[in-house]
Amino acid sequence: MDALSEKVERFDVAGWQDYPDAMVAELRSVAGPRNVLTSASSTERFRKSFRGSLGEAVAVVRPKTLIDLWRVLQTCVKHDAVVIMQAQNTSLTDGATPDVGYDRPVVVVNTLRLDGIQLLDGGRQIVSLPGATLSQLERLLKPLGREPHSVIGSSCVGASIVGGVCNNSGGSLVRRGPAYTELSLYAQVDAAGKLELVNHLGIRLGDTPEEILTRLQNADYSPADVVTEAGPASDSGYADRVRDIDAPSAGRFNADPTHLHEASGSAGKLCVFAVRLDTFPADPDPVVYYIGTNEPAVLTSLRRLLLAQLKVLPIECEYINRAYFDACRRYGRDTFLLVHYLGAEIMPRFFALKRSLDASLSRLRFMPRNFVDRATQALSSMWPEMLPKRVRAYRNQYEHHLMLKVSQQSAEQAEAILAALLGGDHGGWFRCTQDEGERAFLNRFVAGGAVIRYRILHQKEIAGVLSLDVALRRNDDEWYSLFPPEISDKFQAQLHCAHFLCHVFHQNYVIKKGVDVAALKVRMLEHLEARGAQYPAEHNVGHQYAAKPAQVAFYRRLDPTNAMNPGIGKTTKLKNWRLANE
Repeated sequence: MDALSEKVERFDVAGWQDYPDAMVAELRSVAGPRNVLTSASSTERFRKSFRGSLGEAVAVVRPKTLIDLWRVLQTCVKHDAVVIMQAQNTSLTDGATPDVGYDRPVVVVNTLRLDGIQLLDGGRQIVSLPGATLSQLERLLKPLGREPHSVIGSSCVGASIVGGVCNNSGGSLVRRGPAYTELSLYAQVDAAGKLELVNHLGIRLGDTPEEILTRLQNADYSPADVVTEAGPASDSGYADRVRDIDAPSAGRFNADPTHLHEASGSAGKLCVFAVRLDTFPADPDPVVYYIGTNEPAVLTSLRRLLLAQLKVLPIECEYINRAYFDACRRYGRDTFLLVHYLGAEIMPRFFALKRSLDASLSRLRFMPRNFVDRATQALSSMWPEMLPKRVRAYRNQYEHHLMLKVSQQSAEQAEAILAALLGGDHGGWFRCTQDEGERAFLNRFVAGGAVIRYRILHQKEIAGVLSLDVALRRNDDEWYSLFPPEISDKFQAQLHCAHFLCHVFHQNYVIKKGVDVAALKVRMLEHLEARGAQYPAEHNVGHQYAAKPAQVAFYRRLDPTNAMNPGIGKTTKLKNWRLANE
């Protein structure tokens, strides 16, 4: 049997009449009693999303090996349980946690203990197990002078590699586009309700699941077992797409049918054991510019010039408006301090500790709600100012801010473009020191957590915070004021940031008290759709967005019985994709 293409070992479904005791007992025998959590208090941090919604699950399982993970899946399929795959639980659209309203028992499988990364061809490619993070990979590749497909610029510091692929996440790197590969090892439940393992990793590992998974876990294969031309392990065409500034369509978005392939874009409809990805040469000594203006049209012109004229694409180009700059500076300060002093790798442990404390303190009636957020906010606010003086001065002077990072070979050409476009009333720019550049980018990259903290601390004063993840048309020059007055009059504040050259915007709208947020969101999405925008751009649908028809068809092909992460993209949670009225 050819292990690169054949599906191996099927596992028949049985009833779950003796649930929950029989299933939980089997899970404990597979993963160990300490790694199967069932009480509401012990499972809460795994059931609670990054944004705070809380779903249902009868158990949380934390397998230690790939074989354990396979046997956990066998047990769940045998007992007809829903499986929710989870790594760092940093989804901004609740896609890594359960919801409510399922017709079968729900088991969350957390993969954080499966965090191995294996180097191929001197680090030109890697194989990532399900729990490994981008920050781990960044650290591993740095001595080799290479980088992953994305870096700390992901909206959630600490995101997993496999999670990024499963959500075809984009990130901040202009040249690389969404995380994409056609090389993966995964398990799926077929139309007959049978579990099967599929090895499309492009590495010969054997024939049976036990042999394949054991050899992969132990990196027990030679270079001769690695098929060099097995298939693409990155999105090689993105640089050309992002340069096509006159195209009347978005450059990247989650529902793009050309980027839905097995693990890529699967959004939890498969159990992914491993992905194989390309890595990229790091740019030595990049140059960072800080840019400010009060005229959005100036940044529009700058975007077009950089993409059309710069011989080598910029490395990163991040936008933030003054309101979001202030929110990050104030409400993301604890994350800023942790990453600055301890590194991004500390964040998964910080998030886990915070969720555990939240779950424990929520049971104490005398404790105020969201005590951990309030306490960390108070403590971090006592810390001295962390942003550089020149950056703070631009905050006072300009509404719109851009951080541009280019390679050394592009610096002279970039400075000529900046000098021609900016100056006087049109804005200003300066070349950052290394410290200024690092701190300016970091203030932008704490944005995801900062807006959540803002919402928590101000929830009594507002109707809510409406967060949108939008890819505008590449030729859309009206990127700032997107909505007519009858919609924008409902906003108390607008917090905007973007991967600017890619035209991917993360927009957070603080909604005035008394406004129907759900109805307003419907109107806003209709307006965005009418102007050719795509949403979500890179955070994927989760439980916050309705999946587009191409995604729904893709999910149904991957998971015909709807056993894995049912309900994603506002689809049905019922077995075999039944609708509630059937």
